[in-house]
Amino acid sequence: MPQLLPFYFVNQLSFAVLVLGTLVYVFGTYVLPVFVQLFVTRMYVTKL
Repeated sequence: MPQLLPFYFVNQLSFAVLVLGTLVYVFGTYVLPVFVQLFVTRMYVTKL
């Protein structure tokens, strides 16, 4: 049914935007601060 094809692409695009936004939030909140803290700790240990 070709009349439903644009709705499929809109649904796929909205799902991709939702997943990308969720990944950016999770990485920015939980994953990246751990790496920053790890690198800061390594810097302090090497300067001691």
